[in-house]
Amino acid sequence: MTELKSVRGKTIRGETCTMEQFQLRYGLNDEEARRLFERFGPSATELDLLMAAKRRQPVA
Repeated sequence: MTELKSVRGKTIRGETCTMEQFQLRYGLNDEEARRLFERFGPSATELDLLMAAKRRQPVA
């Protein structure tokens, strides 16, 4: 079963990550990483799904 947590009013599935971890994992510039992270939250699962939908593979 997926673990659910709440961070700043958002439900988080699975592990969380920092914006810096997300940015490094996908090789994003500061502006794009911040925009996506603020919109979708710190859920590593959600961010990975988002990037898969955008057909972006992890670089790190």
